[in-house]
Amino acid sequence: MKRRDFVKSSIALGSAVTTSAVTPLIAANSPIVSYDKSTVSPAEKHDFKLKYAPHFGMFKNHAGDDPIDQLQFMADTGFTALEDNGMMRRTPEMQSKIGEMMSKLEMEMGVFVVDKGGNSQNSLTEGKQEYVDIFLDGCRRAVDVAKRVNAKWMTVVPGNFQRNLPIGIQTANVVEALRRGAEILEPHGLVMVLEPLSDTPDLYLRTSDQTYLICKAVNSPSCKILYDIYHMQKNEGHIIQNIDLTWDEIAYFQIGDNPGRKEPTTGEINYKNVFKHIYDKGYRGIMGMEHGNAMPGKEGEQKLINAYVEVDSFNV
Repeated sequence: MKRRDFVKSSIALGSAVTTSAVTPLIAANSPIVSYDKSTVSPAEKHDFKLKYAPHFGMFKNHAGDDPIDQLQFMADTGFTALEDNGMMRRTPEMQSKIGEMMSKLEMEMGVFVVDKGGNSQNSLTEGKQEYVDIFLDGCRRAVDVAKRVNAKWMTVVPGNFQRNLPIGIQTANVVEALRRGAEILEPHGLVMVLEPLSDTPDLYLRTSDQTYLICKAVNSPSCKILYDIYHMQKNEGHIIQNIDLTWDEIAYFQIGDNPGRKEPTTGEINYKNVFKHIYDKGYRGIMGMEHGNAMPGKEGEQKLINAYVEVDSFNV
């Protein structure tokens, strides 16, 4: 599912990734198919310094289509977290099943998208009460989903820029809606993370400093920044400098190299230096692997794992 299609079906409130990074959702009654554990020996389990979070489908050639087997493979390989944009669209039964398996494997849940199943016309920038109500309903439902999968963070994107409204009015509309969303999430210790994107210039939220300003205005521990390194490299560059400038509002990171939006080492971003900088600043949260695989098949999946071993090899 392409991000622009997800935005169209999600009030433009969440992020998704390109087709290469997302697989169809698995039904709750899908058969359990054990993957061939001979593909991962104990010597190949890696002790990563940071909590890199793959998504379902990233290792399907090794583990098969069943999400539970995929979780087992991730854990056997050394990954300690999971990210699943489409979690809210899974059945409650599958959500609970995933949450129970992650607990068993001692894995943490990363972000999922606040999804209301609507369309891209429902932008918080417009200030329309009906759109705000849809967003708030999504926040309430997200609380239940978070409980099933032991999640803390959920992605929110305010929607499209309105060319018929002054930017200050749009910002005020967004801040007011997010304050109300934070009121729902805060009692549960949950955090919506705002993600500036590069997919299309039609989107309102595009830079880290703009997102920083909004978080300061909302003034809640339940409204923070999702700093997607891929998108910010495209929109503004100066990754390390801008991470430092917005640091106190960043709650979550996502990964993808540029160009191509594949694993680290496939593009221009010096991820080894970026990861070391983030680690040295004290971040021990989740790093969402929101990208595709540069190569297909098992070989591509192994190359992806090797790339993370390489960029995680910084000195501490």
